[in-house]
Amino acid sequence: MAVTILAIESSCDDTSAAIVQDGFLLSNIIASQEVHVSYGGVVPELASRAHQANIVPVADQAIKRAGVSINEINAVAFTRGPGLLGSLLVGTSFAKGFALALNVPLIDVNHLHAHALSHFIKKKGEDTRIPSFPLLCLLVSGGHTKIIVLKSHLEMEVIGNTIDDAAGEAFDKCGKIMGMAYPAGPEIDRLAASGYKHAFRFAKPSVSDLDFSFSGLKTSFLYFLRDKLEDDPAFIDKNRADLCASLQHTVVSILIAKLAKAALLTGIKEIGIAGGVSANSGLRKAAQTEAANRRWNLYLPPLSFTTDNAAMIGVAGYYKYLKGEFASQEVTPLARF
Repeated sequence: MAVTILAIESSCDDTSAAIVQDGFLLSNIIASQEVHVSYGGVVPELASRAHQANIVPVADQAIKRAGVSINEINAVAFTRGPGLLGSLLVGTSFAKGFALALNVPLIDVNHLHAHALSHFIKKKGEDTRIPSFPLLCLLVSGGHTKIIVLKSHLEMEVIGNTIDDAAGEAFDKCGKIMGMAYPAGPEIDRLAASGYKHAFRFAKPSVSDLDFSFSGLKTSFLYFLRDKLEDDPAFIDKNRADLCASLQHTVVSILIAKLAKAALLTGIKEIGIAGGVSANSGLRKAAQTEAANRRWNLYLPPLSFTTDNAAMIGVAGYYKYLKGEFASQEVTPLARF
């Protein structure tokens, strides 16, 4: 009998539902929230309200597009954390109610674990490269920058972490300084393509071991522009593409240097990059170059699976289902997990 998982993701500002059957993705629906653009960042209260409006129609569409009936669902997987508590509460409550109504198990999923498992999302009729274990994964997003070793589908160890800002956060904050709308990362990536990456130099914080720091880079970028704008108020407009290219080059250089160090220390050649910033073209190109030079087996998720999505929650939930790792109806969301 097929194992069919309904997956729910609501950790931040995207409401997503997916159906995963026997490890294969049948549907993945995402409702994004445009309301946060005018505020320059995600407003938690607005995000949770939007999730309440989106969760039922999104789950309904995921089930319909998958072509399965509600009675075929064997379990409900959901993001327990980390994330915005109000947003997580909406997804958790819906998952608990749905599972209770069908009398099927609940499966709580760590959002970061799921990002790392995005490399294992399969679709029927498509030939997908699947990593072997151990897998060394650079997880880089707006809220997290980590280096993780996956020893199996369900066992992971964090060996590197950011001590302050995440890489995606640095992109967004530096973009805001340049007057860009939130989120600034995609726009910086677009403009960087026509800029000169060595036009300007910004600070690369020195952090020991495999940890990261991006607060110094953000401060360096701020002070650099402050000084330049004093001499020329139009400096940003005149140099926007070069600023974006130089900023992106600096962030990417930091990420790739740490990843290469981790690969050398662990001896792992199976390398993956996941999270929202893994969509950045500069990072993808740099990783491909590094992989060719160091003979890595590199895995980059399709762009549709780089941002928050329920497909990765469903894959994580599927492997937990096989192991019988279920949650009780008393489970609560965790902002830090």
